[in-house]
Amino acid sequence: MIMRIVTITLLALTVTRQAVGQQEAGLSPKPRLVVLTDIGGDPDDQQSMIRLMTYANEFQIEGLTASASGTPGELKQDIVKPELIREIVDAYGQVHHNLSLHAPGYPTHEYLVERIRSGNPRRGIKNVGDGHDTQGSQWIIEAVDRPDPRPVNVTIWGGSTELAQALWRVRHERSAEDLRRFLGKLRVYAIGHQDDTGPWIIDNFPGLFYVLGMAPEGRDQREAVYRGMYLGGDESLTSLEWLDTHVRHDHGPLGALYPPKTWTAPNAHSALKEGDTPSWFYFLPNGLSDPEHPEWGGWGGRFRREVAGLYRDAADRVGDTLHARVGVSRWRPAFQNEFQARMDWCVKPYHEANHPPQPVCNGDSSRKVQSITAPAGGAVRLSAVGSRDPDGDQLLCRWWVYSEAGTYRDSVSAAVEGPLEAKLTVPPSAAGTEIHVILELTDDGSPPLAAYRRVVISAP
Repeated sequence: MIMRIVTITLLALTVTRQAVGQQEAGLSPKPRLVVLTDIGGDPDDQQSMIRLMTYANEFQIEGLTASASGTPGELKQDIVKPELIREIVDAYGQVHHNLSLHAPGYPTHEYLVERIRSGNPRRGIKNVGDGHDTQGSQWIIEAVDRPDPRPVNVTIWGGSTELAQALWRVRHERSAEDLRRFLGKLRVYAIGHQDDTGPWIIDNFPGLFYVLGMAPEGRDQREAVYRGMYLGGDESLTSLEWLDTHVRHDHGPLGALYPPKTWTAPNAHSALKEGDTPSWFYFLPNGLSDPEHPEWGGWGGRFRREVAGLYRDAADRVGDTLHARVGVSRWRPAFQNEFQARMDWCVKPYHEANHPPQPVCNGDSSRKVQSITAPAGGAVRLSAVGSRDPDGDQLLCRWWVYSEAGTYRDSVSAAVEGPLEAKLTVPPSAAGTEIHVILELTDDGSPPLAAYRRVVISAP
């Protein structure tokens, strides 16, 4: 059911960059990220890598590994192309200073170069086992073994041979308890099964946290959740015209590397594809999602649990469209506007670019999901008091229920209580369910940028 959306307009306060930096410094530690990319085939991997560089301040990037290039049979030779990653990282190094004017935490060029690795040019389970260790597989093991309590998030843009080899090595050399601990620190998001190592991993390591973006067997794989990056919704935002205006031209050396054409059809424009970007969007700490809950949804899509540890595509609804791709495409206006802004950061001074709002939800300025317990029939007050915009822009405040993410299926109403406040009445029939409320703040800058907070209301 659709909730009536509460829309509130306010004039934001102006804050200094120093204050923004202090707030950023108080956030939870960054997610750790390892990328396995089959870069060197369809140019969409370069597209996803370039966008990731503009978000490098949001992650602790642990590794950028070039796995076997292209999908099986796509290229005439077995090869890895780490030089394509290095080319992008070098271009990032040229805009690093300017990016750092707009947000804290961008890693140095040298730091990222040191984390580029090569994988096995031959993919598949026949290339896993003794004699098949690679820089990429060993680097995964080293990352997990570091004394850091945070999970290691592994995103698989192509084949999963490097992860399979790392898991084979650990199981081969360590005790069952050590293997259990090792697996417990991994979070995997795979863009489909692009060779036979993906099914092998799932079969041999049950319980491993594994998000599989993939249409059901027997269905067109263009129905997979990650295809919402470029299919469905407002496809004008994936056009070459959009890319030329906001990314490729007049946005510095990083934007100039962005490939103008990709291979997969159908694609409305055959320009922007970035089929791998949802894998790291999933771990992006933007206040909307929680990676420990694939069923909650976010920029990387929404997923249902199939068996313990394994999650598969789930459908979202926008208007009359119910489809797994909607779990990504519904956010495209927001994530494209933010990409546009971050590309501006590559070349513009601070005062000429736009920056996301800083939401405060019920007095909390972090990005953490809030949990509230309220009895069925009771009222929950929601407040965005203290929210601000670093550029002094006017903000549009919306409170809305993400019905697919929750477990309560009937309609929910809300009422405005003040310029930044709302009240949600928990229906009497909601006992034993969860209601997910999204605070969405959008500024009126150019381009308009959105920021989020999620409140999970549990009715005992």
